[in-house]
Amino acid sequence: MRRRLGLIVGILLMGGLGLPAAAVPASAAGGDGKGDEGFTISDPRITESSGLAASRQHPGIYWTHNDQDTGAYLYAVDSATGRTVARITMTGVGTPRDVEAISMGPDNQIWVGDIGDNDGVTWPYVWIYKLPEPKELKDQSVKATQYVVKYTDGSRDAESMVVHPRTGRVYIIDKQENGGHLYAGPATLSPKGTNVFKPVKAVDLWATDAAFSPDGERLVVRGYFGGIWYDWNGGDLEKKGRISVPLGQGESVSYSPDGTKILLGMEGADSEVEAQDAPGGGGSDSPSGSGSSAASGSDGGGNSDGTIKIGALALGAVAALFGLRRLFRRS
Repeated sequence: MRRRLGLIVGILLMGGLGLPAAAVPASAAGGDGKGDEGFTISDPRITESSGLAASRQHPGIYWTHNDQDTGAYLYAVDSATGRTVARITMTGVGTPRDVEAISMGPDNQIWVGDIGDNDGVTWPYVWIYKLPEPKELKDQSVKATQYVVKYTDGSRDAESMVVHPRTGRVYIIDKQENGGHLYAGPATLSPKGTNVFKPVKAVDLWATDAAFSPDGERLVVRGYFGGIWYDWNGGDLEKKGRISVPLGQGESVSYSPDGTKILLGMEGADSEVEAQDAPGGGGSDSPSGSGSSAASGSDGGGNSDGTIKIGALALGAVAALFGLRRLFRRS
């Protein structure tokens, strides 16, 4: 019951609020050789896909993971077919607790965020893992480096971790109903001792994942009901506009390797990954257009092309769900 909030939200928004199912953006079909147009994850082992990262050296491959699994596993999914082509077992790390994010850093390094903590927000530290992306895609074990992470302002729940594609610096966005903060880690993480992350900028979203554009100039942050994109601006985030997201248990986002698309993933068996034109650089048909700087502090939004916009009724449903979330948090 820990992660049923997104599903309940989707049901209420489409049923309880009387929204037609046709208003929900449809995911593009997978298996057509066009991974950047969306795909469906078909591996029955992947039931809680909580992060997504595009490979740079293996075209069409996206890395994902379950938030809780039977081992320290990463899955390489072929976006042309939705099938897993390799499962990586990370060695040299402890037993993962709540893996929520994955990001590609410089030099084809995979970074994994074992940063979730939504059962009371009590863990005094969380972990980040780094490993080289295998040159050959096959089931194998890969040694990873484990980093201990703490925050300057105490324990917190987080599901979003990004690594700047040029500097390699690691950032975390905590998950708070009223909006969280971008936390910056040390310029270089140390596998010895503790790496302290500090808040540097507010993020006006109940964030479930985030992703850098390949050039590191933009940051997309998504939630259950919408998303916001920012100019990175050297870390001094400048809010530019909103993005729409598929309704439901939305847990992941990634840019395509060429930066023209963003891919938005869901939890659940046979989960779909929807593609959109990348905001602020995906062409004139980008779903965010020129982008409005009027994105509010709520986790809502949409665009002017007819996809769902979260209005007053939806926000009322969200408020009602906060109580349900607290009930589910410890179940």
